[in-house]
Amino acid sequence: MINKISMNSPMYGFLPRDIDGFDSLVELALDLRWSWNHGTTQVWRGLDPVLWDLTQNPWVVLQSVAREKLEHMLADPEFRGQVDSLLRSKKKIAEAPAWFQQNYPQPSLTCVAYFSMEFMLSEALPIYSGGLGNVAGDQLKAASDLGVPVVGIGLLYSQGYFRQVIDKDGAQEAIYPYNDPGQLPVTPLRQKNGEWLRLEIVLPGYSVWLRAWQVQVGRVKLYLLDSNDALNIPAHRGITSQLYGGGPELRLKQEMLLGIGGWRLLEALGIKPEVCHLNEGHAAFAVLERTLSFMKESGRPFNEALAVTRAGNLFTTHTAVEAGFDRFSPDLIEQYLGRYATEKLGISLHDLMALGRQNKGDDSETFNMAYLAIRGSGAVNGVSRLHGQVSRQLFASLFPSWPLEEVPVGYVTNGVHVPSWESSESDGLWMKSCGKDRWLGTTETLEKEIRSVSDEALWQMRNTSRNCLIDYARGRLSRELTASGVSSEAINTAKHLFDPNVLTLGFARRFAAYKRPNLLLHDPERLLRLLSNKDLPVQLIMAGKAHPADKDGQALIQQWIQFIRSAGGRAHVIFLSDYDILLAQRLVQGVDVWINTPRRPWEASGTSGMKVLVNGGINLSELDGWWAEAYTPKVGWALGDGQEHGDDPDWDAAEAKSLYERLENEVIPEFYTRNNKGIPVAWVARIRESMATLTPQFSANRTVREYTEEYYLPAAKNFRQRTANQGTAGKLVINWQKILEQKWASTHFGEVKVETKGAEYVFNVQVYLNDLDPKSVQVELYTDGKNNKDPFRQEMELISPLAGAAGGWLYSAAVPTSCPSSAYTPRLIPRYDSVAVPLEEERILWQR
Repeated sequence: MINKISMNSPMYGFLPRDIDGFDSLVELALDLRWSWNHGTTQVWRGLDPVLWDLTQNPWVVLQSVAREKLEHMLADPEFRGQVDSLLRSKKKIAEAPAWFQQNYPQPSLTCVAYFSMEFMLSEALPIYSGGLGNVAGDQLKAASDLGVPVVGIGLLYSQGYFRQVIDKDGAQEAIYPYNDPGQLPVTPLRQKNGEWLRLEIVLPGYSVWLRAWQVQVGRVKLYLLDSNDALNIPAHRGITSQLYGGGPELRLKQEMLLGIGGWRLLEALGIKPEVCHLNEGHAAFAVLERTLSFMKESGRPFNEALAVTRAGNLFTTHTAVEAGFDRFSPDLIEQYLGRYATEKLGISLHDLMALGRQNKGDDSETFNMAYLAIRGSGAVNGVSRLHGQVSRQLFASLFPSWPLEEVPVGYVTNGVHVPSWESSESDGLWMKSCGKDRWLGTTETLEKEIRSVSDEALWQMRNTSRNCLIDYARGRLSRELTASGVSSEAINTAKHLFDPNVLTLGFARRFAAYKRPNLLLHDPERLLRLLSNKDLPVQLIMAGKAHPADKDGQALIQQWIQFIRSAGGRAHVIFLSDYDILLAQRLVQGVDVWINTPRRPWEASGTSGMKVLVNGGINLSELDGWWAEAYTPKVGWALGDGQEHGDDPDWDAAEAKSLYERLENEVIPEFYTRNNKGIPVAWVARIRESMATLTPQFSANRTVREYTEEYYLPAAKNFRQRTANQGTAGKLVINWQKILEQKWASTHFGEVKVETKGAEYVFNVQVYLNDLDPKSVQVELYTDGKNNKDPFRQEMELISPLAGAAGGWLYSAAVPTSCPSSAYTPRLIPRYDSVAVPLEEERILWQR
């Protein structure tokens, strides 16, 4: 049995457990629900306002406050009543049936294991880098709100992602402060006898021991593994030190710990998920360990066990370019996984490598983690409609004979956890219009309800939010300058920068060439004229990091710093360093316009622009990622022509010009065109339309409900069917595939006859199946989609055997005459109940 560690453990130092009510504070502090339900904020601010504002970490506050202060506060009836009320509310929410329980009362799905390399939940737990972690964290929170039975699996990094400092020359410096686990809102897991829960991962010549931690995220639990255990030598203790640090060998070790170690942790905890959700390919080794687990349970060989377990695996890809997938050399895979393959999985190294290769027989090809995830999953999806199309292109080589439209990659467009990103002013406005439970179920009524908000209320909310952002930016910049040792005059100037009544633009991204963070800086003189117009002034707040290995990205940051430090730019642009979740929240809550300028189609989804929606911010963005499906002229502004232009510098120049013109001729004038009440009526109408139509659509509430209904529930059903009778279904699938492999080469089409009957063509097609059972295949008529229409597929009916032709059959179908008969092509595809074709079986035969 596994127990959470006692709070009396020396790890946490001395905690005054004897003070009545202290345990209640511990329970509140260790549940990250406080990160989006701000009812506890006054509790922590009351205990230590300075430390709370600096850290936003109640667990640090609770461990730091003096005993006398705790006794005094907990003896105050008002404070104690507030704490007790919060606990009662927490318990009530935990026990009440949520959206999932109300709509799916039968145990059709008991657990989804959500694997991710990073999770962005709170600055109190800095184990994230950016977008991938943002998606993972927001989906865990939404799963908690909706009652979807999810557990998260990740790694606890002792240093996490780097922290950014801008030096005196405007260059980025990377620092790695230590994350003391005793000050993080995590709970160590121990055995019942008090020993650490340790998991062993065997690497070449040695073992790495992993410790386990638990994070409470409302109804959801997140489990984290780390290698910083005294049983390990120093080099191995550092495997989980940095997120996305080191070279390929360290990355491979981390991904083994996440995938293999993560699945073993679930087993150690007695958790048996029907669905394993791989958030990007980093965790794809979970496919192998889950297969191994079922091999032990059922006695099935690897290929049969994989055929069973893959039905319960979902792979979500976030990568929009081929170079973005993690790849490892054959030598590295052999070194670290060779014995695992032969001794544990019972397969050869060649067979293991084949799971991660496009050409399974090419011994020189690298091992692609995305390919392993695809070959080990029952479904694959991208993270926006456009990204689904891009992903089908990226993975088309795995399905070489299939039309691009039928490469088996769907999409679920990302969304953000709205309560985590809305300002207190926005929360009040939405609360009044839509109620406090607006994000706990379906959101269909929100559009109508938020439209009832008056122009005055919307504009007041925006003015207040902008004021709060300017105050925050001044304070943060002043602290940054103080830490850098600049003059007191410069620090004092920073405290008075910017005007809370001026149009405020925001740009905060990872600084990488494809995101074109310097598109606004293409013509510095024109930008300066735009910003410094005395009649229509504009101010810009920027933030973002470049990966420590990305020198080009760092150079882009330095260009901005040089512009800002110039005489003209200093008063109009601020760059706030060390972009983190606290800064992101303030920015998206306060900016008027969020600018995003990636090269299409390299932004898989993007979520930063979604976060401004609830706060009344408006997007000015490239038609890429989520904005390609969200944009209409009523809700914001678009860049680009919706086409792909690569890294053509002439196109970059044209888009920079378009960006300036859009700002000068549309955005800025609309903001400053006011009625007699001082309200920009057209601007506010755009705010209302954006809030009403886009906020519910691009919320994690919608995303998680979509994952649940379109992926989790079907995957759980398929998984249960395949695991029945010790996985007999897996053996039957493998036997079916073996028969196809033996006989497919001799199948062929015979004569095709076409008659026109009224508005239909009647096709009669001869098919020679050798001695394949007709039930194991499907004959179709297919025509490509034209004019943005979906491809047309019509299953043909088996009419009769062909006289005198062993294995010959006649098939027939009637199809519309809306396109010429020559556009229809007969084809033969495999068919087996519940098998996903072509994901699980990519054979196809076309009539030529």
